[in-house]
Amino acid sequence: MNNQIKKINLNHSFIFFLFCNIFSIIAFKISYFTISPLICLFLILSIGVSHGSLDNLKGRKLFQIYGINNFVIFYLSYILISLSVIFFWIIIPSISLIIFLIIASHHFGKEDTQFLIVENSYLNQLFFFLKGTLIIFAPMYFHFDETISIFKLLLIDNESFYEFLNFIESNKILLYGIILSTLSSIILFIKNFEIKKFAIFLDYFSILIINFYFSPLVAFTVYFCFLHSIRHSISLVYELDNNDLGNGLKIFTKKALPLTIVTATFCFLGLYLLNNTYNFDSSILKIIFIGLASLTFPHILLEYLIEKNEK
Repeated sequence: MNNQIKKINLNHSFIFFLFCNIFSIIAFKISYFTISPLICLFLILSIGVSHGSLDNLKGRKLFQIYGINNFVIFYLSYILISLSVIFFWIIIPSISLIIFLIIASHHFGKEDTQFLIVENSYLNQLFFFLKGTLIIFAPMYFHFDETISIFKLLLIDNESFYEFLNFIESNKILLYGIILSTLSSIILFIKNFEIKKFAIFLDYFSILIINFYFSPLVAFTVYFCFLHSIRHSISLVYELDNNDLGNGLKIFTKKALPLTIVTATFCFLGLYLLNNTYNFDSSILKIIFIGLASLTFPHILLEYLIEKNEK
């Protein structure tokens, strides 16, 4: 990435940091201030999901590399992987959750930072993973009981799993995890230092702030939509037209809209079906987290295959 995209992302990190502080002050001053799960769902299905809505274009690029002409195979494969994730989550929810959290940690750490890092070494991949674990450890550290409640709503009824979580909470392992994540951010910051790397610490403090003041669901929604997704979308806009970002944004919006609408439609259909068995808020949580997991796996696999073949 050139200096222009680094500067844009630094400004984005600064704006997000200010947003998190102002948002937190409002929540602190207004004791009854809450955000409903339905609003979180709308934000995730619009801003959040849209950053992966160009996967069909990336899939077409990958198929050109492999010399595959029948593009229907891409859509079938993508849907099959997504449905497989949902199936395995129903069968083995605790293992599926652990795998999802591990993969998501690396994905979040890498996607939020790699625009600043030139070297793509295995050591940096480890630092990306440790940095990304802050997204997982922070809500558990500040709101352990609420996080456990969400896990229970995600079909996980394995007592051994919760005994393990209680063990790591009571033995301050969550705190050690946050410290490791902090150290990884510091290392990524000082390696080949440049001023634009302050984005790393702006993001770091923003994540801690929102997780301290807000529930795990709200904190994740704010992070996922307004930091992770917008940052990824910025890179896509830049790829579409690096000479005119306004035009790139128009192209991105036009191309992202169809799959965003399709994804949102299926999610609301799933919400309608789940609401016949579970209460409304529980159904929303299942749609958000299990649904995101089902989309994240094919999305990350596609990113990996493209990156591998471009090398």
